[in-house]
Amino acid sequence: MAMVKRSEKVSARVRKEGTMKCIHCKGQMVYKTAPFQINRKGYHLMLDAVPAWVCTQSGEEYFEDAEVDTIQDVLKTLDERTEKLAVAV
Repeated sequence: MAMVKRSEKVSARVRKEGTMKCIHCKGQMVYKTAPFQINRKGYHLMLDAVPAWVCTQSGEEYFEDAEVDTIQDVLKTLDERTEKLAVAV
């Protein structure tokens, strides 16, 4: 299961220059897209291309606050909607 990681807020200058380093291996981070998936409460969510910082060495992914907030909003909506589909056993 993928975990959503919050990175520090990154300025547009840092994104443009690509100077962010991975906190695990100190590899170079590049800003591109990464997949996100999670199994949760009876459903599977898969997003193919979420903007993220990705380490060129380890592949570690960091999502910025805006993307984390959007993913959490989607999960909250799905949680609320899928409760209606639950069947008592």
